[in-house]
Amino acid sequence: MNGFKKFILRGNVVDLAVGVMIGAAFSNVVSAFAKDLITPLVGAIIKAPDFSRIDFAVNGSTFALGDFVNAFVSFLIIASVIYFLVVLPMNALIERMRGLETPADPTSKKCPECLSEIPLAATRCAFCGQPLKIIS
Repeated sequence: MNGFKKFILRGNVVDLAVGVMIGAAFSNVVSAFAKDLITPLVGAIIKAPDFSRIDFAVNGSTFALGDFVNAFVSFLIIASVIYFLVVLPMNALIERMRGLETPADPTSKKCPECLSEIPLAATRCAFCGQPLKIIS
């Protein structure tokens, strides 16, 4: 039981649970936005009183086109919010952190004759035997 308690109280599990709960609440808000605001607006443009009830039937099967459009608009809104508020800032932060890192000093150089990688202090190439200029 002690191991289970440590697992549950670990930071990433709690963060994940909070993220899922906020995501579910946000999904409900976006779905309501699409259903209550976007759908009536599109319905007014195409002169349909209730856009969410637009459907058609083929051989007795009903296809709920309006419900699909609601779900698709909700998906687009959620995806764009995640991209612009999570992905882009994280990518910018990662790029900024990479910019702060100084590259390591080189430990090797290329032989001018055979283009093999050789140590900086080498005076002769280990691969082709070519004498090298000493760089100090």
